[in-house]
Amino acid sequence: MTRDDTDDSPADLRERAARDEEIADALEDLLEELRDEDIKGSRLEGLFDEVSSSNPNIWNIVSAFIDVEDGEAIVTDESKLAQGSWAPEIVEGCDTMITLEIDYGMMPDEFAYTAGKKLSQRIEEFRERAVEARERADELEDD
Repeated sequence: MTRDDTDDSPADLRERAARDEEIADALEDLLEELRDEDIKGSRLEGLFDEVSSSNPNIWNIVSAFIDVEDGEAIVTDESKLAQGSWAPEIVEGCDTMITLEIDYGMMPDEFAYTAGKKLSQRIEEFRERAVEARERADELEDD
């Protein structure tokens, strides 16, 4: 597993798995919004604006920090990373993030595809972590 859960009880592991599933579900809703709605006015509009309009001679990537509250993915902040001179700040309560390379003039279709791929990867990671936590809980209960 990606996290150290050697001291966790089966109940703790199942709770963690449920939280990972909740995050994956919320990210799936965000992915659906990205595919079905206009970017303007969407939760990822700020990320699109940063990715498509930032100067690539100064910035190279943008991260969107995502918190899941009551089953809904909320983009709490976007942060640009300069050519290695500083790292994005850690946003308090951030459950996950997606990071895209700056592509000045990126079209909305390309953004939806690229961001959708990143969201799909994160969804898969959270689903895998949930399965692993449940499997570990089952193992502990069988011991």
